[in-house]
Amino acid sequence: MKKIECAPRRRSSSIAIAALASAVVFAGGITGCSDMGLHLPPFLWQGKNKNAKGTEELSKEALAKAAPYAPPATTSTSADTVDSVVASVDGNPITSQDVKTMSAPKPGGAGAGDQVNPTTDVPDDPNSKLKALITAQLMEQESQKYADKVDDGDIDRMIQGIEERNHLTDDQLRSQLQNQGIGYATFRGKIRKQALAMAMFQHEVRDKAAIPDADIEAFYKDHVDEFTVTEEKYRLAQILIAVPKDAAPDQISGAKQKAEDAYRRALKGDDFGDLARQYSDDDSKTKGGELGVFNPNDLNDDIAAGIKNVKAGNVSKVIRTKYGFHVIKVEEHEVPGSVPLADVKNMIREKMQTEKSKEGFQQWIDQDLVKEHYVETTE
Repeated sequence: MKKIECAPRRRSSSIAIAALASAVVFAGGITGCSDMGLHLPPFLWQGKNKNAKGTEELSKEALAKAAPYAPPATTSTSADTVDSVVASVDGNPITSQDVKTMSAPKPGGAGAGDQVNPTTDVPDDPNSKLKALITAQLMEQESQKYADKVDDGDIDRMIQGIEERNHLTDDQLRSQLQNQGIGYATFRGKIRKQALAMAMFQHEVRDKAAIPDADIEAFYKDHVDEFTVTEEKYRLAQILIAVPKDAAPDQISGAKQKAEDAYRRALKGDDFGDLARQYSDDDSKTKGGELGVFNPNDLNDDIAAGIKNVKAGNVSKVIRTKYGFHVIKVEEHEVPGSVPLADVKNMIREKMQTEKSKEGFQQWIDQDLVKEHYVETTE
């Protein structure tokens, strides 16, 4: 088996802005961004609409009985097609062109696992797309009530998080936006919409999805296999001060001193990711020094010996290898055996709260949200 030496690595990547926007996630695992817009689930509505004269009532019963939506007949003048309003939410129109151009979700994108991609279950037919667009409008209108809960600092932090997850500097993000013809102000506006949606979801749904400790304990007992470690593993990050093969003594001494400086700052509590970006000569510095997960047998012998007695969350002393001087952070250390409930309690609570929030989210839209807005569709 080839040993992993924690040597300098070179990595390049290019990421589409649509993927950047998809990284913005509703609190608690509800994904809320597709194509940089606010697209949400096509739930059916109940309750009568206000001011619905000359329109079709959007209720579960009405939708069940209604014939599938089809774009109205249009006349063409040269190459131009007449666009018509097919629905409105609080006076904001949804046109036949909106329905036609609504993008179908792409497989393998954000929303895998426990996350919910709000457009994943939208069939590729006009009626379903219209319902999804109406729901999106409802959500966007409702989220405006939370404008005082989001400030520019929140937007800055969300964008910083996107940059960190995609290993981009601010200049690189702006450059990619420019290359794709997206203004930075427009991008910030889309992120603000996501922040408002997150605040709304947190208040209306997630905060109400309490999970009793007894339920967590029951889940732990019923899924004991999920909390049993069968193989020892480390998740590591590093700061590497590289030393050339033919380095002079003063170069070696200077590199060691630099590594010692980084080590002392890490011990004082400075953020390890920031230190890696500042000090490290390894390309992993763009990811805050993150190296990934390793079996002990896959590690360089010097690295393995240097982290042997380092507890999870702590950093090693300076380790010398043929590549230079390393400071290794043991982010996680999985030891074979049962993981104590106390170590996974928060994770279980998060998982259960996310599942409960999904159900609560649909119920909130079906039972409460539609009553607060004017929804009309053309006959």
